[in-house]
Amino acid sequence: MNIAFINSARTWGGTEKWTLMASEALSETCDVVLIYRKALVGDRFSVTRYPLPLISHLDLFSLARIVEIIKKEQIDIIIPTKRKDYVLAGMAAGICGISSVIRLGIDRKLKIPIIHKLIYRDLTDGIIVNAERTKQTLLESRFMQGQKIQVIYNGLDTKKIDAEHSHLPPRPSGLVVTAMGILTFRKGFDFLIRGFARFLVQSPQIDATLVIIGSGPQHETFRALAQELLIADRVIFTGFLENPLPWLKQSDIFAMTSTNEGISNALLEAMYLNNAPICTRAGGTEEIITDRENGLLIPYGDEQKLASAIEELAFSTTIRERLSANAHRSVVNQFSSERMKKELEAFLHRVIDASASDHSPSSS
Repeated sequence: MNIAFINSARTWGGTEKWTLMASEALSETCDVVLIYRKALVGDRFSVTRYPLPLISHLDLFSLARIVEIIKKEQIDIIIPTKRKDYVLAGMAAGICGISSVIRLGIDRKLKIPIIHKLIYRDLTDGIIVNAERTKQTLLESRFMQGQKIQVIYNGLDTKKIDAEHSHLPPRPSGLVVTAMGILTFRKGFDFLIRGFARFLVQSPQIDATLVIIGSGPQHETFRALAQELLIADRVIFTGFLENPLPWLKQSDIFAMTSTNEGISNALLEAMYLNNAPICTRAGGTEEIITDRENGLLIPYGDEQKLASAIEELAFSTTIRERLSANAHRSVVNQFSSERMKKELEAFLHRVIDASASDHSPSSS
């Protein structure tokens, strides 16, 4: 099976991390190529790579080049991983008579029926999502077909993670709470900073630091918020890190306070590295976290509950260690890269076979 991934991202995030993991896993048994926009993304991949402009849904130059690449590399199936790439991939697949499978990593309602029917049903042969919640949200649209949607949980290469956190940065004293992601309001960093500030007011005797890993359009807004709340000395903004794992390795609590998620790679990595998670009930999070068993779940926007959750884990080492040990075990048992690879291969083969059957003379 020959596979092409398309990713037009201009920054590095969870979708790009998934694309890298999936391409690396599948390249063990398949021929894989990557079509990408920015070197920040493409340079991380070891598979055959093709840089293209990928500037819009209807970038005709990129469409023509994708068709050429499909023919040159004898691609059987194309997997677009960003919204902007879905149409280009679907059109190129239609021109070349191959299959297209969308990868959707976020819980997103389809609010424009005419356009979304074209993109998510007519131009694609399958959809990969990483949470059952995301699948059910898609099926709220009448035009969606359940048999085309496959839930495949993210997988972690734990051997690689174990090898990449050996050089640790200086650790702040006391309790360390980390969070990671692109710095946008959707990721809930403003909510996290406000909740952390409230925790510090409630528990002034606790020495604690919040470490926020990542970059993004609201970076200065969040930094200004920490200053406004008089906790700038307690919040570290690391910026974008090529390897954030050393920070996750030496933190105590990982906070994922998004308004919306699929299943977060950052959360899985933090859980594997023995962080006790505090998460909002967003997207597929409740498929990973069972409240008070392997983490704490809180509603988005409730600053007092967030502050109380941090406070509970700060004061009770026993609870924190129990949750972190269970979190680690959950990832090892459910989110391996080998499982993800097998499920991806099986679904992609099924899509190709179904597409071939649909276009055979006997089915016409």
